[in-house]
Amino acid sequence: MCGGRVDMAFVLRAFSDGADGVIICNCWPGECHYVPEGNYNAVNMMNLTRKLLDHIGINPERLRLQWVTASEGIQFADTVTDFTNTIKELGPLGSNEGLEADEIKVRLQNLTKLVPYIKIAKRDKLLRHLENVEEYSTFYTSEEIDQLFKEIPSYYIDPEKCQACGTCRRRCPVEAIDGDKNLVHIIDQEKCIKCGTCLASCPPRFSAVTKLVGEPVPPPIPEDKRKIIRKPKKKD
Repeated sequence: MCGGRVDMAFVLRAFSDGADGVIICNCWPGECHYVPEGNYNAVNMMNLTRKLLDHIGINPERLRLQWVTASEGIQFADTVTDFTNTIKELGPLGSNEGLEADEIKVRLQNLTKLVPYIKIAKRDKLLRHLENVEEYSTFYTSEEIDQLFKEIPSYYIDPEKCQACGTCRRRCPVEAIDGDKNLVHIIDQEKCIKCGTCLASCPPRFSAVTKLVGEPVPPPIPEDKRKIIRKPKKKD
């Protein structure tokens, strides 16, 4: 398949499952066989992923993208040998970083949960294609990534405004919203992936979903307070 379809979540999952290194071999720039810019998408996404790995304390050298085609057998073999030697020098995941396996796994899992938020926050840059692919190596700065994590949002459903219409619950891609008819909806913050779908889908006439940045999420409303008592409609 096209290297442009290798999502950052796939890379993070590989590391979470015990891989010590990940290499993606992609067609040369200008030679994509699927869409004209698939390989540019790949190098863009992978350079962002390398910055994210560095941010959570994982050596970015453990992730490499290499230009090589199916017909370049010798170069492919040399590439794999070179990368294998690099990973041997770094050692098992965590050893070079000074982190225990459990800590590595937690950091990777937390980062994986943020992938939808990261893609939305960096959507404009991820869609850009630079003529010189070498420029991608400095396309994302450490300061930019630090700011990205400082601005991680949380979403909260105001119990005073929620009308239990169920729209946000049905649209949530990870089923992180609990609720029912005539029952105030609540977002499970542990399941929430920060995608903002609930905010976008809440009917404007209710505007019950709030985006919070840099402040704690209010505690969920007690179960015995979640029932919505609706006033009967007046008859003419």
